[in-house]
Amino acid sequence: EDVETTKKWAAGQNKQHLVTKNTAKLDRETEELQHQRVPLEVGKVIQRGRQDKGMTQKDLATKINEKPQIIGDYESGKAIPNNQILGKIERALGLKLRGKDIGQPLEPKTKKK
Repeated sequence: EDVETTKKWAAGQNKQHLVTKNTAKLDRETEELQHQRVPLEVGKVIQRGRQDKGMTQKDLATKINEKPQIIGDYESGKAIPNNQILGKIERALGLKLRGKDIGQPLEPKTKKK
């Protein structure tokens, strides 16, 4: 009984996230090419707001459907800012984390009629 095998070229290469040479450059973190990180001020506001509500990093992460590691990264200023995550944290804590007035209470949005 013969088994026929054929080699498919680049079958193991169909990666979902291709690494381009630019990301390799960013990974080396050369001075002129660097991702912007969350300011430490924002991290402190997140930490203070979370502690004021008596929440752990895990509690906050669960509330916004993210991993606790992400909360840790944001608080330590290691995270690359993501507006979607910042928005969820803002709503969970009720504090502004973007724009001016960082750390101020978040005004509830008024419904447009």
